Formats: sequence, structure tokens, C-alpha cells
Amino acid sequence: MFGHKHPKLEVVIGSESVFRGELTSKGTIRIDGTFEGNISADCVVLGESGSITGDLQVKVLIAGGKLRGNVRAADNVEIQAKGEVYGDIYTVRFSVAEGAVFEGRSSMQKNRELEYRPAEVTVV
Repeated sequence: MFGHKHPKLEVVIGSESVFRGELTSKGTIRIDGTFEGNISADCVVLGESGSITGDLQVKVLIAGGKLRGNVRAADNVEIQAKGEVYGDIYTVRFSVAEGAVFEGRSSMQKNRELEYRPAEVTVV
């Protein structure tokens, strides 16, 4: 999962953890617990037990859990079979697995990369 396509894992929020605030990371963030706030990162992996309430600005989103918020992904959004996304998605590539839930609008912008600015790890 990590390597050329996905940057190295920088932040993990475990299944028994709750985080409230803003999170910016140059790398991958894995969320298996509860996150409330906005995220800016290279890649966000939302595990099946994870939930996010807030907006995301990423290169890649892999959603296996529940997300309530809007997503701007410069490269790709993937909603896995047990994933649920409630919000608007702006991306270049978008896939939804059978069994997944998506409620919102989607906009795919081919040949035009969405604005993304990676930053250092900051927890507020």
C-alpha cells in the first residue's frame, strides 16, 4: 500500500482514539478512530472503523469508513465497499466499490490538477 504511489505513513489515529482539530501532514495519515476537523495531507486512508467529520484537501483519499465533509483530491478518490462519504468530491479520478455509499456531488477535472500544497506535520 505504501511506496511509489502512496507516501510513507506519518500519522495514525487508532480505533480507540478521538482527535479534534486541524491536521496537516506531508505523508500518509491513517484514521481508524474518530477525527473531527479539517485535514490536509498527501494521502488519507480511512479504515473501516474510522470516521471523519470535516473537509479534506489531499492527493489521494481511500475511504473504508464514514466521512462527512467535502473532499478536494488532486489525484484520486476511492470509496471502498464499506465506505460512506456524505459530501462533495472534486478530483481527477473517482471510484466507488459495490456496496459503498456516496451522497453528494462529484466533479472530475481531467487534465487540470486541483490545487494541493503539501506542508510539514502540524497538530493544533
